[in-house]
Amino acid sequence: MTREPDDSRPDPIDPEPTSVPEPAPQSARRHVKAARHRHARRTARSRLPRAKRTQPGQPAGIEYHELIQTASDTPTRILCTDFSPDRIHTQEISDTSAFLAAHRPSWTRVRWIHVEGLQDQTMLRTVAEKYQLHPLAIEDILDRAQRPKLDDYPGEDDQPGRLFVMAHGVRLIEGQLVSEPVGFFLGRTTLLSFQHGSCVAIGEIRRRLDTPRSRVRQNDASFLLYALVDALVDRYFPILDACSERLEAAEDEVLARPDTLSLHAMHQIKRDLVMIRRSAWPMRELVAQLQRERHECLSEIAQTYFRDVYDHCVQIIDLIETYREIASAVTETYVSVVSNRTNDIMKVLTVIGTIFIPLTFLAGVYGMNLEMPETHWAPAYPLFWVACVTIAGIMLWRFKRGGWL
Repeated sequence: MTREPDDSRPDPIDPEPTSVPEPAPQSARRHVKAARHRHARRTARSRLPRAKRTQPGQPAGIEYHELIQTASDTPTRILCTDFSPDRIHTQEISDTSAFLAAHRPSWTRVRWIHVEGLQDQTMLRTVAEKYQLHPLAIEDILDRAQRPKLDDYPGEDDQPGRLFVMAHGVRLIEGQLVSEPVGFFLGRTTLLSFQHGSCVAIGEIRRRLDTPRSRVRQNDASFLLYALVDALVDRYFPILDACSERLEAAEDEVLARPDTLSLHAMHQIKRDLVMIRRSAWPMRELVAQLQRERHECLSEIAQTYFRDVYDHCVQIIDLIETYREIASAVTETYVSVVSNRTNDIMKVLTVIGTIFIPLTFLAGVYGMNLEMPETHWAPAYPLFWVACVTIAGIMLWRFKRGGWL
């Protein structure tokens, strides 16, 4: 029996550089923060949505014969899990043609075929031909930027109809948010899933399948689809928790030591929230369709549980909107703190300039190149300084009493 390795630990945000000397703790921390923000700015463009690179006028969809044109040497991993309430068998498929030509065991209630890594499209072609997957759905699977959606592809001739579900999860990879698109084809007793890379949520469901009396083992393929979609949705919560901690740290930094690095951190958080929202919002629409859709492959119990997933999606959207408002408020706080600091500096400079106005007047009067009676008077010089200090003291007292200082 083959199982996916469990690697649910979050990836490090950014390793601190060790080759740079640290002359002082404060300067070292600022150096690390600056390095992180430079790295974030360099990688931010790669996370923006990209349009599909197709030639204008090309037909929609990808036919089976087109899948062999971009085949890669990287092997694609296919896992097949047959299970019933009392038995389960998981195997990794090496000979796809021989496996698909064989019949499933008689005791199998649900067959789950999971394709991990879509580089070897020759193997993908074999699976697509076996299960008569629609060319439009194949195109959606290969497109990483495809938004979550639900499509019903009716069966042709004696082939049963299939429900195509495109879902998205999120994951932290080297400190950067990455979307995890997973495509599902739901049949009466078969579920096909396709993804470009590894997914922690898939491993979580496999561990649940190992429990004989679990709900996933006791129900049909549509309930397995619910469990997988629910696991993808649940992956949003730890990401949002991390955003919440970053918001709190950024707010404390803004109130204590506002600088441009704090502002860059806030922009990075807002960018991450926008990306999460871009995946979470259509996921809510997808789950809403799944709980309302009337389809022969969707059981009533699965649709009942999809209501709970919908509640999670609503909660995620609410958290995203709340965090976006907090991020905007912290940004406004940064602007206010910087403005207040500038105003304080200008106020001090204004007070100093105001104090020197009468002093400059006295210095200008007695600095004229004219003969004055006080010029030859012995106490004139010390009295001049006494007058200057007295005037400055009176003005400072008035400013202090008026609340200007």
